[in-house]
Amino acid sequence: MSVNTAVNTGEQKRQLGGKYLTFSLAGEEYGLEILRVREIMGMMDITPVPRTPAFVMGVINLRGKVIPVTDLRRKFNMPPSERTPLTCIIVVDVGKIEMGIVVDSVSEVLDIDSANIEEAPSFGLEVNTDFILGMGKTSERVTILLSIAKVLTGEEISILSAAKEIA
Repeated sequence: MSVNTAVNTGEQKRQLGGKYLTFSLAGEEYGLEILRVREIMGMMDITPVPRTPAFVMGVINLRGKVIPVTDLRRKFNMPPSERTPLTCIIVVDVGKIEMGIVVDSVSEVLDIDSANIEEAPSFGLEVNTDFILGMGKTSERVTILLSIAKVLTGEEISILSAAKEIA
């Protein structure tokens, strides 16, 4: 590893430290940068939008603003689950649009020190882990820290923007 690489990795790691909203999805714990989170709400009526990918549930009307909603279970190719009273929508800022993501439950806000964040493990060439900021270690658990802006591709964000316009 070159000195520049070591410096860049150290700077990136320092920037990753901070507050994360943690949530559960299929029994695993994930975290989002708290500055990306706009609101947390219970499930509400979602209006389906035709001809969108399977992970796009539709749109909601949030105080007069149309917000596209995606199901992270579907996006991550996880089996569907029954909605419970804990199932909720997290409204996040993804670049130019706000979108809702459906999760099994919201846990807490964690303050994770940069020293406790490891790089995402490599699973080989076939597995894209660009959407993982890192692995946050707290107490006796590991939280997968997501870059919500990279969970969806540019094409998928365009589809969500179009769904918002259609609605």
